[in-house]
This record gives sequence, structure tokens and C-alpha cells, in this order.
Amino acid sequence: MVSQTAAQTLNPRTVHRDFFGATGATAVMVGTVSVVFVWYFSCNEIAGCQLPLASTQWASIIQQALNYNSYVSSTALLYYSLWWLWLALLYFVVPAKVIDGVVLRNGQRLQYRLNGLSSLLVTLSVWISVWFIWGAQPYLWIADHYFELAISSIIFATTQALFVYLYSFRPAPKSQPVMLALAGNSGNPIYDFFIGRELNPRVGPLDLKYFCELRPGIMGWMLLNISFALKQHHRFGHVSNSMWLAILPQLVYCVDTLLFEQNVLTTMDIVTDGFGWMLSFGDLSWVPAMYSLQARYLAFHPVYHSSLATWSIALLATGSFLVFRLSNSQKNAFRTNPNDPAVSHLRFITTESGSKLLVSGWWGMARHINYTGDWFFGLAQCLAAGFDTPMVFFFSAYFFVLLLHRNHRDECKCREKYKKDWVRYCQLVPYMFIPYVI
Repeated sequence: MVSQTAAQTLNPRTVHRDFFGATGATAVMVGTVSVVFVWYFSCNEIAGCQLPLASTQWASIIQQALNYNSYVSSTALLYYSLWWLWLALLYFVVPAKVIDGVVLRNGQRLQYRLNGLSSLLVTLSVWISVWFIWGAQPYLWIADHYFELAISSIIFATTQALFVYLYSFRPAPKSQPVMLALAGNSGNPIYDFFIGRELNPRVGPLDLKYFCELRPGIMGWMLLNISFALKQHHRFGHVSNSMWLAILPQLVYCVDTLLFEQNVLTTMDIVTDGFGWMLSFGDLSWVPAMYSLQARYLAFHPVYHSSLATWSIALLATGSFLVFRLSNSQKNAFRTNPNDPAVSHLRFITTESGSKLLVSGWWGMARHINYTGDWFFGLAQCLAAGFDTPMVFFFSAYFFVLLLHRNHRDECKCREKYKKDWVRYCQLVPYMFIPYVI
């Protein structure tokens, strides 16, 4: 039997609170949901997607937001719930490779089913079947009811976050207490609800955090992009080169994410963050609703690029994606087997904790070279939407702030974990993002 003291050692009280605690968490929740509203009501066929917003536009946005009967739809909520349940069903019935995750604080290793790409292929076959039976109409409905579906995802994500927060207080044997996230055990219900109290909430064999990380949001993003492309074709009789430049890289990114599904098991989201509103909303709502902004804009405002611009944007997208993918693959190959011939030639330092930090190859260029590739890849998708409005660059601006914040969290965590070895590492790899620049 594990004593109360041992349980407290496993789940120490959170001292440091990110986002300035409950006040910042509340501001983030209100702010991000507000952004979804503002961007939809100010960037559409009627409003025209122009900044800055005049006082009359703000008044119109507030008026439309208060008229919840126009966008809270039981039909859309039903469809979104069925979408989530469909992917949860595939998680169990589609053949999967079962692997162990990282070793947790309690010495255990959870098992995960890797069948994201197979689930996507099954879902794609359904999408194609729907096309052959009903044509484009179901996808046009999705494009036309985008905001109702986005609001439904917010309702679902918030309900799920409330469930996992309350679920984290469930009775558990003293020999195996519920393992909480180190950052989510502050005792403040607002902050813990936001940041995630339990590390790996599971309902039976379904790991909610792992499932939501890659499936409903990532595949929903793909479905929205396809629907907006069909909407543009339905309205204008063709799909513009700008639409292809925006959605093809995003489709590749989504497929790549599912192809390398195993890599997510070593990310901060899975290893250290709890599953609360931040990840639930981010995975289920923010990703599909806001990452598809370029496709939604181009559906009613097509942009036509010259051959030079088309090839320039395509080359930027391809090059930055290769930086992102190759650097991440190199890191994961080294973590899996440092003696692999593909990475055995790389130089590294060994820390007092026993961890090995690469100081050559991609990771000798910059400490977060993958973030650099990821950001420029997103910038290429924004450039595809043209310069008629700065609103299409929201994704790039937001992603810049997100990566800076994540970089700060990474640096703080590594500084605390590796201590003097991190100082030595930073001397060997002095640049964070771009070699010889920053």
C-alpha cells in the first residue's frame, strides 16, 4: 500500500503557474473563443475581411454574437458528436500497432494504439463514397455551416474538459493513485480546469488526450479545407491556384502528422501537460476552426497568383516542410536508437541526468530548428491567400506567438532539468531558431 505521503510525493502541489495563474487562464479562454467569433463575423462575404474594424463593425459583431439562436445548432452538435464517436470507434476497430509510451513518474508505461493513418484512410473512403452517392452537397453544407460546427466543437471541447477535470477526483486505490500533471495540481479549480489536472485521463482503454491530439481536429481540418475548395468550385466554376497552394501543404501536413503518429508520444503535450480546457479546445476547436481560415477566405474571395509567385510560395512551403520533417525525424531517430547508422555519426553531449543532447546535424544549427521550419511552412500558406487583407496572416502571427511561448517553456524546463549542462549546451548551440541570426 502506498502512504498518503507517497501519494503527495507523486502528485506535489503546483507552485509555478503558467499564464499568470487563474486570471491569465480565464483571459486566454475568453480571448481565444472571442477570436473565433470576431474572425467569423468580420471575415466573410459581406464584411469583407478588412482591418481595422470600425465601431459600427464591432457593434455588429457583438449583436450577432448575442443572437446565439443563429449559430447554436442541435443538428451541428449532433453531427460533431457523431464525428468524434466515429473516430473513437475506428480507434478500437481498425487494426493497430500497440506500443509503450515513455516511462512515467510512477514507473509505468502506458500503451497506445497507432492506427491514425489507417483511420484516416477508412474515413477517406467514406468521404469518397459520400461524393459518389450525394455529390458535393454534403461538403457544401459543411462549408455553409462552418460556424455552427465550430461552436459545436467549442461546446463539446468545454464539456469534455469539465468531465476530465471532475473525473480526476475519482476514488482510486492508494496503491495506484490518479497521476496528476505537475503543472495542474494548484488547487485552484479555474486554473487546473484550464491547464489540465490529470496527466493521462483514460476512460477504459481510451486515452482522451492522445486520441484528441491527432484525430478529430486534424482530420476535421482536412474535411473543412476540402469542403471550402468544393465551395469555391461550386461558386466560381474552378479551384484557384491560391486555394491549391493553401490547402495542399496543409493536407500534406495532416497526413504527415498521422504517418509519424508515434512521434507525438515524446512531445510536451503528451509527456508533461495535463489534459484540460487548453488542449481540449486547442485540439478539437482551434485547429480546425482557425487553421482553415485561408481556405474559408479563398472560398468566397479567390486569389490568382502569377507563375513566379506560385512557384515561390510552393518552394517556400516545400523547403520549410523539409526542415520541419527532417529535423524532427533526426531527433526521434536519435532518441529511439543513438547507434542507428543514420544518426550514429552525430555529435552529442551527455548530461549528468544521463540524457544526450545533439550538438551537430540539424540540432547543431539551432536549438529549435523544427519550430523555424514549422513557422515558415505556415507563412507560405498565408502568402497563398494574397495581400488583400491582413486577416489571412492571423495564423502566421498567432503561430509565431505560440512557438515563442513554447520555446520559453522548453528552455525553462531544460534549464531546470540539465542545470550547468544546459549552459554548456547553449554555448555549443548558441542559436535558437535561425543559424547565425537568432
